[in-house]
Amino acid sequence: MEFGVFILAQQRGYHQTSFEVINNSIEQTVVAEQAGFDTAWYAEHHFNNYSLSPSPLMTIAHAAGKTKTIRLGTAVCILPLYHPARFLAEVGFADTVSNGRLELGVGQGYQEFEFERFGCSIENASEIYNEFLDIIPMGLNQHTFEYKGKHLNIPPSSIAVRCVQKPLPPMWVTSGNPNLLGRAVRDGHNLFVTSLLNGNDAIRTLRGKMEGIASKEGKDLDRDVKFGFLRCGYASDNNAEIDAYLDNCRFQRRISESLKYRRAQSDDGYMVKEIPSETDLSFEQLRKNLPVGSVNQVIDKMLEEISILKPKHIALQTQLGDFDQKTMLKQIELWGSTIIPAIRKELGNREAA
Repeated sequence: MEFGVFILAQQRGYHQTSFEVINNSIEQTVVAEQAGFDTAWYAEHHFNNYSLSPSPLMTIAHAAGKTKTIRLGTAVCILPLYHPARFLAEVGFADTVSNGRLELGVGQGYQEFEFERFGCSIENASEIYNEFLDIIPMGLNQHTFEYKGKHLNIPPSSIAVRCVQKPLPPMWVTSGNPNLLGRAVRDGHNLFVTSLLNGNDAIRTLRGKMEGIASKEGKDLDRDVKFGFLRCGYASDNNAEIDAYLDNCRFQRRISESLKYRRAQSDDGYMVKEIPSETDLSFEQLRKNLPVGSVNQVIDKMLEEISILKPKHIALQTQLGDFDQKTMLKQIELWGSTIIPAIRKELGNREAA
């Protein structure tokens, strides 16, 4: 079982500067490596405080110089917002300066607000995304390539900086579209999934959907498909500390849904208002749904969720809202020293039995 930290780089208010948010993200990466996490993942969003991570590949290039062993992943690059030739060149560069530690997560995007400001149409996102998936292996493997599609056209071109990993870095796909996940399975890519802030019933439903997608492509989910699970989790005996983490989890969902469903409100055109939603869950429900509580409670709940979903990777959301940085760094260390080893030991015992 692999474990990663998912770093959203959020700004909950102007009491957080962009300088602090970005540097906290890098500090979490360094501490995650020291704690023994396998991967650090970076989001991509634009033009508001939901995430101050405009270029995960740039973040990876910087983090590569601050770390030595931890793998560095994009979660995800929003492909329709890129020019494919520049994207390929930057992938090659990021994999090179990280000495082959790049994990390449890609997606089609979902926030129309972002697409409009890049002059892109979200209605074409799936078609453009699929053309990108044609282009990526060509551009990263062929000395010279060209492509003529409905949306993307590249004359004979050669990418100068080649990837260290051959034939290309591991690719991860996230999408709510079963057809796009099906293509990922056919192409042999890894998948990223989430049940958001929901509990075991949602995880069982997610497992069923994943099995259906794999089966439709003639694959066995456990044998043929590697997939990761994005999850919120927090271990502490301090209830106020847990509530602070859950409050930031709920903030993240409120802002994401506001942007997705175009109901975001702002006084200044940037800082999105946090407005309670019909989909909000109480702290009591969140405590029931999520792996939060004492160390032993978190370990037991994580093992329960793993037994249902059977992922190969868990990405823990460590950077949400304005949660205290020093407290989160201690949490990352706690997962590395205690929680992850206990989970791996129990999983090893189950396999041996």
